[in-house]
Formats: sequence, C-alpha cells, structure tokens
Amino acid sequence: MKMTKLLYLGTVGLGVVVLFAVYPIRLSGLALSEAEGQQKSAAAVSIDKDDIGGVVSSTKGPEAGVWVIAETTDLPTRFAKMVVTDDQGRYVIPDLPKATYRIWARGYGLVDSPKVKATPGKIVNLKAVLAPNAASAAQQYPAVYWYSMLKIPDASQFGGKSSIPAKLKQSDWLNLMKNNGCVGCHQMGQLSTRTFPRKVPHPLGKFATSEDAWLRRVQSGQSGDSMLETLAVRLGGAPFRYFADWTDRIAKGELPFAKPERPQGVERNIVVTTWDWLNDKHYLHDLIASDRRYPTVNSYGPLYGSAEYSTDLIPVLDPVKHTTWNITAAIRDANTPEALGPGHAASAKPLQPSPYWGAEKIWDTKANNHNGMFDKQGRVWFAARFRGRNNPEFCKKGSNHPSAKLFPLEGTNRQITMLDPKTGQYTFVDTCFQTHHLQFGYDANDTLWTSGGGPVVGWINTKMLDETGDIARSQGWTALILDTNGNGKRDEYVEPNQPVDPTKDKRIVASFYAVMPSPIDGSVWGSLRASPGAVVRLVPGANPPETALAEIYNVPMPGFGVRGADIDRKGVVWVSLASGHLGSFDRRKCKAPLNGPKATGNHCPEGWTFHQYPGPGFQGIGANSAESSYYTWVDQHNTFGLGEDVPMSTGNLNDGLIALKDGKMIILRVAYPLGFYAKGFDGRIDDPKAGWKGRGLWSSSGDRTPWLIEGGKGRKPMAVHFQLRPDPLAK
Repeated sequence: MKMTKLLYLGTVGLGVVVLFAVYPIRLSGLALSEAEGQQKSAAAVSIDKDDIGGVVSSTKGPEAGVWVIAETTDLPTRFAKMVVTDDQGRYVIPDLPKATYRIWARGYGLVDSPKVKATPGKIVNLKAVLAPNAASAAQQYPAVYWYSMLKIPDASQFGGKSSIPAKLKQSDWLNLMKNNGCVGCHQMGQLSTRTFPRKVPHPLGKFATSEDAWLRRVQSGQSGDSMLETLAVRLGGAPFRYFADWTDRIAKGELPFAKPERPQGVERNIVVTTWDWLNDKHYLHDLIASDRRYPTVNSYGPLYGSAEYSTDLIPVLDPVKHTTWNITAAIRDANTPEALGPGHAASAKPLQPSPYWGAEKIWDTKANNHNGMFDKQGRVWFAARFRGRNNPEFCKKGSNHPSAKLFPLEGTNRQITMLDPKTGQYTFVDTCFQTHHLQFGYDANDTLWTSGGGPVVGWINTKMLDETGDIARSQGWTALILDTNGNGKRDEYVEPNQPVDPTKDKRIVASFYAVMPSPIDGSVWGSLRASPGAVVRLVPGANPPETALAEIYNVPMPGFGVRGADIDRKGVVWVSLASGHLGSFDRRKCKAPLNGPKATGNHCPEGWTFHQYPGPGFQGIGANSAESSYYTWVDQHNTFGLGEDVPMSTGNLNDGLIALKDGKMIILRVAYPLGFYAKGFDGRIDDPKAGWKGRGLWSSSGDRTPWLIEGGKGRKPMAVHFQLRPDPLAK
C-alpha cells in the first residue's frame, strides 16, 4: 500500500523519478516518461535575458503550430509580440522590451489559454485548452472561413433573369463582394460582420426581416452612402437577401464547412510584433518605412502613416523607443474644403447613426493623405491635398506647358506634399494631375510617378525640383495612347469612344490604380481596377509627353477584378485579383504583335498566369478562394528573408500577408487581435549584417473600422512588423 500510494503521488509530482528507477511499473512509467519528456523539452528551450520561452502542452501533449502571444501596456503604447510553437510545442518570444507581459496560447482546435504574467528572462510553460466543441474552435478561424459561407447567385440568375441588373455578370458580382467592393474597406467574415449586436434594444432598431436589418446596417457611419450605392444601386439591392441568409444561418449555429490547418514549415518561423498608434476613431490606410529601391534608407527609423479620409493627422511610430506621436498635415489654402461628400468615398456626415459612435462625425479630413513614399534622402512624399480643386494657370488650356498644350487639366482633388524629418519642413508640391499612389523610378532624375490621374499619368522630376524649385517645369503628364497604326511612334489619335482607325493611334482612359516603374527598361506599369481589369504599360520615350506610348493587357478568365499590383526585377507584373488569384503578367511570353490595330487589350492572354490564394472558396461556382486581396507587393531585395523577387499579397481575409515562394503560398498570420487587414506594406533592412533581426516587413492594420476587430470599441490601428527567423526557437 505504501509503495502504491507513493507511485500514485509521483505521477503528479517530481519525486517519483527516483521511485520509478527502483520500482518500474508499466502504467506509472508511461506517465513518468511523458513528464520527463516535458521537462527535457522545457530545458531544451534556450533563452536570453530579454526572451520568454517554454512549452505549450494540453491534455493531448505538446501542442505544435500554435501561437504564443505576449502583450503589455507598460510601454508608451500597447505592444504585443507573437510566435509559433515548434513540433514539440516549444516556443521562444525573442527581444522583448523590459516590461510585465500577459502570455497566452491560441491556436486552431483550442480556445485561449489563461493569461499568465511574466517578465523577460523567464521560462513559462503554458497549458493549452482544447476547444470543448466545434463552435468554440471556429471562433479562432480566419475570416475567409466564415465569409466563404456566403452564397453566391447562380450563373442562371444573371443576364436579366432576376433582380440583379441585367448588364452584370457573375464575375462582376464577385468583384464587388470582394476586393473592389465590400472587402475594399472591411474584413468581411470577422465576428462583427458575420453577426449582429446582441444588445437589447437592438442598436440599429427593430426590423421585420434580416434583409431590412442589413439595409439599415450598411447606412451606418460616414461610408454609408458608398456602401448603399454599391449594394442598392450597382447591384440592384439583391445582395441584401444573400447577406441576410448568411448571418441568419450563422445565428442558428451553422459553422464553416472547411477548417484551417495549423502553420507548417517556415510559417512557424515567423515573428509578428504590433504597436498601437493614432487613436480609436480614425483608421490608417497605409504606412511607409523605407525607400523600396534602397531598403536600408531610414534604418531603425520612425514609420509614417497615411490616414486617408479619416483625419489630417500623420501618425508616427518609433519602433525602437515604442513611442508614437502625430504630425498635422498642413493645408496651404485656408478655404480648402473637406475631402468628404459627393465625389468621395466618405461622406461629410453619417448617413445613419453608427452602433458605435451614434451620429457623431468622426472623420473630418482636408488633406486626405492616401499614400507615402520615402526617397533615398530620407524624405517622405505623400499623395495628400492642400488646396481646392482649381488648378494653377500653367496646367490649363492656353498654357505653354508642354503637357498642358497636349492635354490641359482644369482641376485635381489631391496633390503631393513632402516632409523632411530632419528639418520638420512640410512642402507643398502643386501638381496639375491627381495623385493616389506614388513610386520612385530607377532613373537618374529620381522621377516620382503617380497613379490616380484619371485620363493621364503624371510625374515629377525630383532632381530638377530640388535644383530649381520650379514645380511647373519639374512636372509632366501624358494621356495614354495606343500605337494602333503600328509605326512605333506617337501620332494623331482617335478618342476612346471612337473605333480603331488603322491609320491613326488611339487614346484610352485606363486610370492607373497601382503605379510600377520597371527596374529594367524605364517603362512604367499601372493596374486598371475593373472587372475583368487590365495592366497597362507606359513607355515615356525620349521626349514625354510627346513621345509617350501605352500598351494594355486585359485579364483573361479565370482571372478578374484587378486591384493593387507591383513589378519584379525581371519586369513581371504581379496583381491581386477578385477571382481569388495572385495573377502574374509576363510580357515576354506574348506571341501576337504588341502594337497595331489588334493590340487593344485581348492580344496576349498567354502572358497571364494565375495562382489561387489559400482559404476556402464560395460553394457552387467551381474552384476558387474567397480571399479578397487588396494589394500586392514584390520583395525585390529580400527584405523579409524568403529571397529576392518574392511576390506577396495582403491576405485580407486570412488575417495576414500571403507570400508565393517556389509555387507555394505561405501565410504570415497575425493571430492577435483577430481582424488584421492591410491595404499595403513595405520592407526595410535595418542592418544587413544582423541576419533575420535586421530585416522585415512593415504594415499598418488598415480596416476602416478598427472598432470591429477583436476587442471592439477602443481598439486602435496598429503598425505591424513581420520577421522570419531560421527556426521557431531562434533568439
């Protein structure tokens, strides 16, 4: 009896190791071996004084491929870092600032473990908690698993055979349900969008049907006009029935039909760090960390955010000191109106009260700062507004400006500004053409190319501007002219609404959304947002705008729905598609003539390749992914660690970024808080000699409604750093 009692106690205590060596009993030996193995695993986790490490295990044993999250509010701004366990359940969270942290485990098949307080330099073993049922487990799934439950109208419902507008195709519907519509602003499928608030009384009101509730829901806040126009006008009101069915089924307990796999391979080597910045009422469209041509620019330096429609504040983050502050984007002209209301994607006031902010007007921008770019001198150039629409006289008809003589421009809604962090000077760069995205070229003039110009593409010779201060002389723009007569030069042209004339060229309206200067030949590419959409190549020639010629390449099926894009160092264009693909276009594969009367968009389908994004697809429409990527960026300089020229996309429904490496999709997931959503990202090499610690990707979590992510009202936008270490325990 005495021996049995001691062995029984030993199965939950450490003293049994000695007894096991003397009295080996099979049942207790198994339990002891497991305990002994866990001790060895914990001992095998090597940490430094600024790390926290340990083992995550559940009643099933070590838990591989789950996230361990460390969060603190002891620093000047909320800070969190997360890693993934290895195949033995071990983890190391490296390089933590001195603070007290809450540590917990999260993963597929689990519910969050209890939060444990810890400080760096400690071994902290965590007890993972198995999900008690499928419904509990599904709460950790990325949004794509929930959004794929939305039913898509059958192809037979299109073409005037239902309430869907007759001119629309099924691909047009999907385009607007995804990254060129609903998921262009929100992460659809997160808890806040797949459910309605459960408060009583209902904060939106009382409704006879769920369709009525959805009709009211999309009118909330300062984007209500835009949401209502998309669903009720462009799609004829038909989506309300499908959204109502989706949320009704979820409310009744229906769960996603697919389950995610835990991170595998290099996905377990990813370290994600987040900082809060800006505030809880405003969102961030984007951030910038370095010059994409020279990624060591601004090493270890501050990051600058762009708040688009939400505020004139430019948030700044120092990721070394963990401090944040705001700069106000100045307005040159005192009478500059707000960038809200008709003609904009946000309204001057809420169409209907928000469940979160009521009738309060929380967005009030004039600057409408959309996108920033570093130059090699460490200055930040913004697509931002500082005056009203009316252009200077040199832009207009009757001017002697070389570009204005060919294509005069009367007005623009957004110009360019430049911030010099060294001096604090904020400069107004008055452009005739409208701006949206910015990219520096690879030429000796450091030409800054812009998108968003509608019928034209504009540029600034920044070298000339620095030397002369003459903005009129330093800028130019051109219409997009196809060489449809095939003589290799720009001639008299027909207008977009006129048929091709084999003796003339043809002007097209193909407004650049993304803008991509090529590293190899001086051409500049743009993406045309549309369904199906296209990519456009502009060759400036020897004397732009007089010599500039364009080429256009439409996306063939199964691809459609172009949005953000980038180019690699071989000249291949990579683009996010609403079809659920990362598309690539390689002009070198084209077989037909690239100019002439037939070179109007459909002449090179062979140049396209499609790579399906991860995540389940909508059912009943064939193979697809419901992923709705907003933007694609190419890591030309191996700033992350997967190699040079690796294309990466925002995985807006996969809670992270998605990289394509050697034909395989790799998910860089942000496990906490649920709801990560990016509209762009950047890479920076802080120290090329520091290995994985000296490089990484930077993104802002840019959902227009940060109060809809995990944690609810009070959540702030985040700056996010992605790093790739050689193994899950590297420190």
